[in-house]
Amino acid sequence: MDAVIIAAGYGSRLASLSPSKPLTPVCGVPLIEIGIRQAVSAGVTRVVVVTGHRADEVEAFLTQLALRVDIAIEPIRVEDWSKPNGHSVIAGASGCTGDYLLMMADHMFDSSILSALLAAGSETRDVTLAIDRWTDNPLVDPDDATWVQTDAGGFITAIGKSITTWNAVDCGAFLATPRLAEALAAAIAAGKSGSLSDGMQWLADRGRAATCEIGGAWWMDVDDPRAHALAEELAPQRIASAFAPS
Repeated sequence: MDAVIIAAGYGSRLASLSPSKPLTPVCGVPLIEIGIRQAVSAGVTRVVVVTGHRADEVEAFLTQLALRVDIAIEPIRVEDWSKPNGHSVIAGASGCTGDYLLMMADHMFDSSILSALLAAGSETRDVTLAIDRWTDNPLVDPDDATWVQTDAGGFITAIGKSITTWNAVDCGAFLATPRLAEALAAAIAAGKSGSLSDGMQWLADRGRAATCEIGGAWWMDVDDPRAHALAEELAPQRIASAFAPS
């Protein structure tokens, strides 16, 4: 199974700590390396990394990391990394021939979340999103979170940062089929900006966006100095294998 990791954006809220968000270290290990190690632990055998901001530095690091982790890592540069993240998803999906695990470079996950997603494929869905029902989790920034409303069957009815009713929070990890990139292209053609949520809502409106509940598994979005400080404190206890020497 392939993984696509979105690592193209500027990461302005972490800029005071590091010039490159995916290369920002947590306890000495860059975020992009933590994500790749957790994906490998879950069963991923190849990784596509979508680069943009400071792409030369990120790609040079990935070349060395591929040797240390012993996995194929293919960088794909997005044409304009200032555009919403759905454009990066389209670019990354172009490097895969089938379904893929989709991750954000600034998110950290217990590998059990990723393993559950890899097993969640079904003909009834075109994308499956990992969700946390603990909506007041103190590790979640309510001003930056992407919220999710699901129906009784666990299918998404609404998703976005500004929806007014929700019963879960988006964890930033997905099992995607090629239909996700097609939905993003359709949403863009219809006048949407091209955020990942635009493509997810397109599929949700057609009853094709499902969820996978994480239960008590651990995850974090590391997107500002406060979250980074918490990650330095908590991550080595929660995802210790990501910090083990190669």
